[in-house]
Amino acid sequence: MKRLLLTGPGALAWEETPEPVLTEPDQALVRPIAVATCDIDPAVLRGRFPLPGPYPFGHEGVAEVVAVGDEVRAVSPGDRVVVPFQISCGTCEPCTGGRTGNCASHPPLSTFGLGTLGGLAWGGLWADLALIPHADAMLVPLPAGVDPATVASASDNIPDAYRAVGPQLADRPGADVLVVGGGGAPSIGLYAAGLAVALGSERVVYTDRSPERLAIAAALGAEAVAGDPGKELGRFPITVEARGGGQALRAAIEATGYDGWCISVSVQLEDVALPVFGMYNRCCTFHTGRAHARPAIPRVLDLVAAGRFDPALVTTATVAWDDSAEALLDTPLKLVAVR
Repeated sequence: MKRLLLTGPGALAWEETPEPVLTEPDQALVRPIAVATCDIDPAVLRGRFPLPGPYPFGHEGVAEVVAVGDEVRAVSPGDRVVVPFQISCGTCEPCTGGRTGNCASHPPLSTFGLGTLGGLAWGGLWADLALIPHADAMLVPLPAGVDPATVASASDNIPDAYRAVGPQLADRPGADVLVVGGGGAPSIGLYAAGLAVALGSERVVYTDRSPERLAIAAALGAEAVAGDPGKELGRFPITVEARGGGQALRAAIEATGYDGWCISVSVQLEDVALPVFGMYNRCCTFHTGRAHARPAIPRVLDLVAAGRFDPALVTTATVAWDDSAEALLDTPLKLVAVR
């Protein structure tokens, strides 16, 4: 079979490799049919994130089940499924508590398609076949009528956005939301704005410096404001920092109101000084860290299936599978490759 390898900054190559085979009764083999770039991929491809390769590429995608082990009951050959990017057993204490990104049954950070960070043995989803451990716990059936290309990022970036607004809006229905969007986690910020609208926020403000992303945010139903968040926008019960960098993070925290939440979905590669005294005075809750993707996937799929949220608005390039290696090097906002 063929799989796509990241061989170095700005370098990708298709490789012939033996097909994976079922070795455990709880496994499944899947054939990816729509895969997407993650927000981290442009930085990796440009050499700005410390994952130089070589390693099998791709960790967001929808696949068709090809074969299942004797103990698999939740999916069958022919089913279309979302493949969570994190490896999770579904039975350990973190998994049963909804913290599937920290599954205790495997080494920390075990993921598809993130090289030595996630473990090379899992392979990547930009491949003809992928081996899925714990298939019943991991794979999420695609609802009828949902286009695989629309939710190719339901493996990672869309659930990452959901965790930034979903639990908070459940706790405080209708609360206003501010998203500080930008190049740090560009699609996650946009997904967060769209999900906040879908989940009933009365006011969703999206700030950015990119006209392209501002237009997408407006199409998702958010109030698009060019530039940086300022005092004229006021303070918000829920803020999401998706731009990256200390300035944006501090701006998001300063825009967080009393008893509010500030969630950072970007990856900060350097330490950032925070306005902790102001956070203390306002009883501000700050959260950063990797998302636990698996529990949120059914929730976002339900929103898509109900027509309340359209993640396809964030996709800026859709290409044929065989053309994806060349297209990836152009690193658009969100690229989806389909078979």
